[in-house]
Amino acid sequence: MKKRRSQSERSEKTTHSILSAAMKLFAKRGFRAVTLEDVVQRTGLTRGALYHHFKNKEQLFVAVVESVERDLADRIVGAALTVDEPWKRLEAGFTAFLDACLEPAVQRILLLDAPAVLGVERWRSVEADYGLGLLRQGLEAAMKAGVVRRCPPGALSHILLGALAEAGLYVAQAKDPKTARKEVSSTLATLLEGLRKR
Repeated sequence: MKKRRSQSERSEKTTHSILSAAMKLFAKRGFRAVTLEDVVQRTGLTRGALYHHFKNKEQLFVAVVESVERDLADRIVGAALTVDEPWKRLEAGFTAFLDACLEPAVQRILLLDAPAVLGVERWRSVEADYGLGLLRQGLEAAMKAGVVRRCPPGALSHILLGALAEAGLYVAQAKDPKTARKEVSSTLATLLEGLRKR
């Protein structure tokens, strides 16, 4: 029993090492420019060890995308939980997302490469797995508190998730991401104000 646990721990540590190395490489160079050999060299593992965990570069990339999405969702929740008011929580979550759009891993991996490598349908599915539920919860809480106008939360969540994805893409593709970040922030604030119940 003890031996299995240590093998499991070693396997988990190896997987983490591979994902961490691959994330840095994909963020810096992009999916197409990174080879599995690059990941092997960066981790110091053998090819066999890498293939034991991931059968190809695409599978590794999907795992990296999910890891970055999970981390981003955790940060958004963390930011939202720093305030008590439902409206302020929505704002804090949006701000955390837009701040993350300035980071190379989020820009390159989630916003630029993921739709091309995974295909738009699969990319939207992963995005929905991590962001849609959070957004819907935030909107439902704001509606329940009477600070957001009542409307179908499912439809509104999808619409706002699409707007956030496009805002992130606008920042990622901009020549001056910091200026673009300010532009989308004020634009999204205006959009949100239209939902606010007075």
